[in-house]
Amino acid sequence: MADQYEAVVVGGGIVGASTAYHLSRAGVETLLIDRHDEGRATDAGAGILSPATSTRSNVWFDFAVDAVAYYDELVSKLETEQDRPHGYAERGLLSVAIDESADERFAKTLSRLREREASGAVSSDSVHELTPSAACERFPPLTEPRRALYYDNAARVDGQQFESALRRAGKNHGLAVLDANVERLLVEHESITAVIADGERIPTEAAVVAGGAWSTGFGDQLGVELPIEPQRGQIVHLNLAADTTDWPIISPVGDYYLVPWDDGRVAVGATRESAGFAPHTTVDGLRAVFSETVRVAPGLADASLRATRVGLRPLSPDGLPVLGSVPNVEGAFLATGHGPTGLQLGPYSGKLVATAVRGSEPEADLTPFAVDRF
Repeated sequence: MADQYEAVVVGGGIVGASTAYHLSRAGVETLLIDRHDEGRATDAGAGILSPATSTRSNVWFDFAVDAVAYYDELVSKLETEQDRPHGYAERGLLSVAIDESADERFAKTLSRLREREASGAVSSDSVHELTPSAACERFPPLTEPRRALYYDNAARVDGQQFESALRRAGKNHGLAVLDANVERLLVEHESITAVIADGERIPTEAAVVAGGAWSTGFGDQLGVELPIEPQRGQIVHLNLAADTTDWPIISPVGDYYLVPWDDGRVAVGATRESAGFAPHTTVDGLRAVFSETVRVAPGLADASLRATRVGLRPLSPDGLPVLGSVPNVEGAFLATGHGPTGLQLGPYSGKLVATAVRGSEPEADLTPFAVDRF
């Protein structure tokens, strides 16, 4: 621990870890402080990286395309700057309509992809409509769908592994990490001067609030409204006696998904609940996840349960992240509010905020994500 830092990042999920990594890599003396809250969204998310198949558009979509594209560059750096798994892998995505009620939404999904293909937002020849039997060949537990399409350029990331890789690489660039609770941000003469962590005053020139669903309390200290609410997501991880290495991500036309991993594991989720700070599974939530599992992929009915996870996603009122500087407080920055898309947007968000902390202009316009929009 140094006596003083150029920057302190509060919160060690994927967004905070990315911010701290990019600051340290740029030579900024940085401290990452994390209290490892139960229910962090990073620890629970399935990590689907596929903005092309999202129903969202406009500002979020444009940002997400750039964010997911940045993974290639960042993964390449992590493979040389640290020596353990990073949890990122390219995987195709299979979107399916299971019953008649999903036909209209499936048609809209396919039409939207074709439009994005025509505009150049999606790579040409990356979207393929499949026969039901061909869809089942790609994901054997799947029920035979009414319609199916395959998108080549999706990916998935293990949030816990990627966050750890960012931390290890950051430490190799001089990043300091402290397990502690940040109680206050000290503001004197409209400037950040220190953070108080476990009663200790740590002087710093800049502070980045990246506390996920727990970020809200810092808004009052900084004189801004920060309306971030926790959205609970319950997810289950199943074990299969099968080689799942080449299986695609399954995205039924709806809110649930199935994400295969290389170790015979399939993650299924997730609920979207307004339940406050209650990071625990519920009978009703797990029932919903298991019901969707066997409806979409009855071949998973005999799978064993490996784990259940719960994440509290930091959700803003408009569904967009909160990024950039805090008005009227020199050295104060925010990197939070990503909702259920933190693993898609988080590493890129961290890069952009780190650039702003260094006093440079980020490569993307952060105006739509500014805190004063509230």
